[in-house]
Amino acid sequence: MYLKRLLTTTLSQAKDLFPAVLVTGPRQAGKTTFLLHESGKEIAYVSFDDPIERQFGKSDPNGFLDRFADRTVILDEVQYLPEILPYLKMRIDRNRKKNGRWLLTGSQQFQLMKNISESLAGRVALLELLPFSTIEHKYTQLDALIWNGCYPEPALNAKIRELWVRSYIQTYIERDIRQLQNIKDIHTFGLFLGLAAARHSQILNAATLARDVGVSQPTIKSWTAVMEASYLCRLLPPYFKNYGKRLVKTPKLYFLDTAIVCELTRQPNGSAALAGAMGGALFEGLIVSEAVKVFTMLGKSPDIFFWRSHDGLEVDLIIQVQGKLVPVEIKLTATPTEGHAGPLQRFKALAGRDAADTGLVVCRVKEEKKLPFGNIALPWEHFADWLFRLLKG
Repeated sequence: MYLKRLLTTTLSQAKDLFPAVLVTGPRQAGKTTFLLHESGKEIAYVSFDDPIERQFGKSDPNGFLDRFADRTVILDEVQYLPEILPYLKMRIDRNRKKNGRWLLTGSQQFQLMKNISESLAGRVALLELLPFSTIEHKYTQLDALIWNGCYPEPALNAKIRELWVRSYIQTYIERDIRQLQNIKDIHTFGLFLGLAAARHSQILNAATLARDVGVSQPTIKSWTAVMEASYLCRLLPPYFKNYGKRLVKTPKLYFLDTAIVCELTRQPNGSAALAGAMGGALFEGLIVSEAVKVFTMLGKSPDIFFWRSHDGLEVDLIIQVQGKLVPVEIKLTATPTEGHAGPLQRFKALAGRDAADTGLVVCRVKEEKKLPFGNIALPWEHFADWLFRLLKG
C-alpha cells in the first residue's frame, strides 16, 4: 500500500530546476519507495547498500555511471559511496540544461552533507522526507498514533509494531551509530538513549544526563549530535529577542517519533502512555514533530522555537511565518479554558507587532473553539493541515 506524500509537489519543482535532487531522512521513512513511485517506470535504480554495486562504483566510477546512458537514475544510500559525487559533478557540468536526472537518497547528515556541499554545490536540491504526517496518514485515535508512530511500516500494519520498533532501535544502535561515530561502548550508548527518551520534550540538561549515564558532558553533546544527524531526534532552539526577563538559552530535546519513545521508556500501550507521567510530553513531542514535517514537506527549513523565561513565562512552540510569530500551547486536555490561553496573550503582549494576532492551544478538543483575545483552541488532528495552509499562503 502506497500513500501519496505531500513532498511530491516539492520534488517535482526541484526536478524541474536542478540536475540532481538529494532526499534525506531517517531509515525506513519511505525515501526509496517515494522516489520509485514518483519517477516513472523507465528509471534506473541502484542501492549502495549492495556491496557489489558499491565496489563497482568505487573501483570504476565512470564505468559504473556509463551503464545508465541517458536514463534518470536513483542512487540509493549515497552516503556509502561519497567517491561517486565528483564524477556526478563532471557529468552534470557537461550538460547543465538536463535537470532532474540524478536522484539521490541518504539517511545520515554529517559527512554526507559535507561531501555534497563540496561536490554538488549549486547543482543539487536538498529535500527531507520524514515519517508520515497526520495529513498523509490520518489516525482516528490519539493513543494508536502515539503507540504505533508514523514510520510507514508500523503505521500501516499495527500487527508488526512491537517487533519493528524493537528491531529499528537495535539496528540503529548497531549500524548507524558505529558508522556515524566510533562509539566503542554500545551498552553505555544504549543507556544514554533510554535516559534521553525519558527526557523527551524537556530542556536538554547535558550535565545531569552526563552524570546519570556516567560520561562527560562533551560526550553527551557529541552523542546528541549523532542522534540529530541520523534523524532520531531534533533540538528545538529557544527564541531570542529580549522579550521578558532572562530567557532560558538551552534547547529542548524531542524525539521525532513517539513509538520509539514509548519503546525506549517501556510504555505498556498507547492508552497507558497517554494516561501516565509522560502523556503530556508525548503529546507535545507529537505536535512539534508535526510542525517539523510540514515545513520539510514544503522544502522549507523549520522556523520553529520555544520560549521560556526564568520568571515562569513559557510558550511550548513559536512558529515564525509570514514575518510574524505564532505562539502555540500544546495541552493534552480536552477542555481548554481561558487559563490555557494565558501564556499566549502574555507572549503577544511582550512581542508586540512581532506577534501574530491569533495564538493556538492545540489540544484534544473535538472542534475549533474561540478563546479570549482572538486565540483559538484547535483539535490536534487539524494542526498539521492548519500549518500547511498557513505556510502555503
